[in-house]
Amino acid sequence: MSLSLSSLEKIPVCYASVSVGCKAEDTLPKKLEAIAAAGFQAIELAMPDLLAFASLHLRHEVEPYDFDDLCTAAKVVKSMCDAKNLKILILQPFSNFEGWEEGSEQRIDAFTRARGWIEIMKACGTDMLQVGSSDTPAEKIGTDRNRFVSDLRELADMLAKDNFRLAYENWCWSTHAPDWKDVWDIVQKVNRPNIGLCLDTFQSAGGEWADPTTPSGMLENKPKEQVESDWKRSCEELSMTVPKDKIFFLQISDAYKPKQPFSKEVDESGTRPRGRWSHDFRPLPYEGYLPVVDFARAVLKTGFRGWFSYEIFDGGPEGKGKEHDMVSFTKNAMECQKRLLGDCAHS
Repeated sequence: MSLSLSSLEKIPVCYASVSVGCKAEDTLPKKLEAIAAAGFQAIELAMPDLLAFASLHLRHEVEPYDFDDLCTAAKVVKSMCDAKNLKILILQPFSNFEGWEEGSEQRIDAFTRARGWIEIMKACGTDMLQVGSSDTPAEKIGTDRNRFVSDLRELADMLAKDNFRLAYENWCWSTHAPDWKDVWDIVQKVNRPNIGLCLDTFQSAGGEWADPTTPSGMLENKPKEQVESDWKRSCEELSMTVPKDKIFFLQISDAYKPKQPFSKEVDESGTRPRGRWSHDFRPLPYEGYLPVVDFARAVLKTGFRGWFSYEIFDGGPEGKGKEHDMVSFTKNAMECQKRLLGDCAHS
């Protein structure tokens, strides 16, 4: 299936609030100014930004479970976004939700968080919650996919009461659903109209093609030629099997190849290697080494023409932090979007 550039020109573009700003003075209002100035039409509202803004606005420390305060702040964020013609596409990232044992404190907590986040969604005016596939160790949540499906179905039904949607994303360091095929299987089994996929160039290429723990930066458990052919086959399978209306949005980022391979062990916080890589080594496309165009093109070949959203965590090639001017940074992302669509159409 060929893609014409003219068919891609009206794709709406979003930017994650957490993906711009590197200093304490880079507050959410300033981030929104930079995102709007670059021509983006929406934001992903990240909970860390909402927490920081709520504490600043209300002049006291607001905690993750202070849902009333967070709702108060979310209403102000909505007003700021409305004034800049920015839609709030999603609230993110809702994590470590599915799989906890029935009656456990962790499961009670997961659903308490869900109810609180739904209230925040109402306050900020978004209709979509992004849920990442859990990276809780398997010894705590098991490997029974039926349990994950059941929890996500219950969450989808909770969201449906307000006509809200659930965008389920594979995190490539997840303990139970690291690949797009995993989350697509789960979404099909949940079998609710308001659950779909959040696909991500980093999460798929970073899991199926790349590996931050190897000298080459690629999977080394099979020959390079097979890694490449398996990757191409996976992209083609996605384009042939996933209906366009089950893709709720596509997140865009690249990755730096680590100068020294990461340890294969979890770190002191329990984070797996690809999780550490994700947190600080994700620049704009063309600044890393992942086959971003392959995956974006596969998504477009489904017929999807929905939101492209830039979720960047650029700590520089060393992952130690990288200062930037926010307006220049977001404008670079918009230029990157134009180049990416051009390459998708012409590759």
